[in-house]
Amino acid sequence: MSRLTITARDAATGPVLEIAGDLDHSTAPELRRVVDRLPVTGGQLLVLDMADVQFCDSSGISALLAARNLAMEKGGDIALAAVPANTARILRIIGLDRVFTLHPDASTATSPGP
Repeated sequence: MSRLTITARDAATGPVLEIAGDLDHSTAPELRRVVDRLPVTGGQLLVLDMADVQFCDSSGISALLAARNLAMEKGGDIALAAVPANTARILRIIGLDRVFTLHPDASTATSPGP
């Protein structure tokens, strides 16, 4: 089991959370707490950089959905970056690849649109 660490940084598009470790039943509440405290405002994009996520269970998926709901309630949007293959597969199976915008990496997710 890998300890969860969450590092927040700002990008021109909005906040970016770099998530590392296991996102599971015991650690998902920490992601929810961090997202709850984020100053996401209208028009901003919250990016969850999952490049260093080792494992994600259903509680982790639920925390991702909660983050999406919060960002949208505040008038923002959310994108997932560098989703590990095993987690991306689960997102596809349950149809969440149509709910979340997926990017290959955080720099692509935070680059200004055309």
